[in-house]
Amino acid sequence: MGVITWIIFGLIAGIIAKWIMPGKDGGGFIMTVILGIIGAVVGGWIGTRIGFGDVSGFNFKSFFVAIVGAILVLWIYRKVRS
Repeated sequence: MGVITWIIFGLIAGIIAKWIMPGKDGGGFIMTVILGIIGAVVGGWIGTRIGFGDVSGFNFKSFFVAIVGAILVLWIYRKVRS
């Protein structure tokens, strides 16, 4: 359930991260979704490492971690591309 949850969170988190950080990234919607999924996984990994918790289903804390991870990955992606 954890991996599927992070993929779904990543899809939504990527869209929200793009909404929070608008700009031209290239790749369109598909790249946004991929970055969101990667960001959700990264956010989950970092959240687990710092003791914030892990994914135990669809809850606000897990969703917040996924969004923060997606924003972080989107920011890194923009820095690498420029």
